[in-house]
This record gives sequence, structure tokens and C-alpha cells, in this order.
Amino acid sequence: MDMSWADGVTRVAVLTGAGISTDSGIPDYRGPDGVWTRDPSLVDAFTYQSFMADADVRARFWRTYAGHPAWTARPNAAHRALADLERGGFAVRVLTQNVDGLHQKAGSSPRKVLELHGSIRETVCTGCGARTPTAIDGADGDRRCAACGGILKLGVVMFGEHLDPDTVGLAERIASHSELMLVVGSSLQVEPVASLCAVAVNGGNRLVIVNRDPTPYDSLATAVVREPIGTVVPRICAALSGGGGSSSANEAVPGLPGR
Repeated sequence: MDMSWADGVTRVAVLTGAGISTDSGIPDYRGPDGVWTRDPSLVDAFTYQSFMADADVRARFWRTYAGHPAWTARPNAAHRALADLERGGFAVRVLTQNVDGLHQKAGSSPRKVLELHGSIRETVCTGCGARTPTAIDGADGDRRCAACGGILKLGVVMFGEHLDPDTVGLAERIASHSELMLVVGSSLQVEPVASLCAVAVNGGNRLVIVNRDPTPYDSLATAVVREPIGTVVPRICAALSGGGGSSSANEAVPGLPGR
């Protein structure tokens, strides 16, 4: 595979979706064996309005996550390759739609991983806003805040919820200032995150999409890769290491935390 697009790149934004974690045993959502492919009715449990209105929906949501493989999953070769690229001195920012925390487990600096859709590791009260570590203790019913009695939900963005505007703004700045936007394992069907691809291209940067299926942004891409993520991402990282190099250029981007 021609990877000449990696030549000279020193700043990389990596947008990751569920497809990067399937090799870790975490099912995606829209694939042949995806969560919503196998049970389309589960979408209702992931919709904020339904979650807030119906205690049975909330109970189903908590049951779905009680035995979720994300709690015990280990990073795979793709996660580790991205972490190694950063450790090698490369300017890497990870923008992830995933809520599993595997990038951090693999060794990516937490301050350089932007969790666009939140994290299952945190529970938030919809009443008082208190945030606490998530406890998966076998309880599968409706959960309430001990302080105010408000409805508890995982610290993830559901359908019908808006992303935090500060998080979106930071993601847009990262996309526009990175020489390469590398998309890994995302269907690019969920906005506004998917539009970060257009932000990158409009900023004059390269867009490379690694995904099994076509996406709405393939026509904007410098390259589209259909090879297995677990094998091709390490190869891409090796090509970047060989053709680019360490850089402190990302230090100067307004709003980005330092190295």
C-alpha cells in the first residue's frame, strides 16, 4: 500500500471509532455483529429522552453495561501503536468516539486523548451534576443520586444530547492544525464529530480513512484503507515514524495542552 501521504507529517490527529476496539473484544454498533444490528430496539435505551422518561428503559440500559466487555478489555495492537507513536516523540492527539478508555490503558497520555462522547468510567447525576466513579455491582435497576435523588446516568453522550461545546471547539482546533487527520474504525455517521473530517480538509490537511465500510467522507480523503485495523494501523504508525519525526509544533496551537 502506497503511504507517500505520510511523508513529512509531524502533527497527527487520530479520530477513532468503535472499529478500533473490536479486536479487544468490544462489539461495534453498526457492523454485521454490532450491538444495534443484533438488537435494534436497544437504540431506545441509548436515547436521552427515553432514558429520562422511563425507569424500565434506564434499567435496561444499566443491564446492558453491567456485563459489558469494556470493563475488562485490553488494548490491542492498534491502540498500542498509536501510544508508541506518541512515546516516540511524535505530536499525536487522539479524538475518540469510544467510551472504553483503551487509548489511555495502552499508554496514550490522558491529556492528549479527547473523549468526545464521554466515558463509562464515570457516572453523572442528571439533577445536581455530581460525578462519581462508575460502580458496576450487579445492580440493574433504576439508579438514583444519594445526595439529591436525581437520575444517574453513565458519563456518556446519548442520542439526543448535545456534545460539550468546549470539547467540540477543542476538537475542531486540533483537526484544523494537524497536518494529517487519520480516521480509524468510524462509520462517520454521527455528527458533529464526523464533520471534523471536513474541518481538517478545509484547513489544507490530509485525510486518511481506515474503515471496513464506506463512509460519507470517503470522497474528501487523500486515501481510503479497507485493510484490517489491527495490522494496518501499526504499519501506518511505522510509516509516519520513518517519514515524519518528533515535533513541538503543536505547542503553539491555541487551546491545546502542552506536551
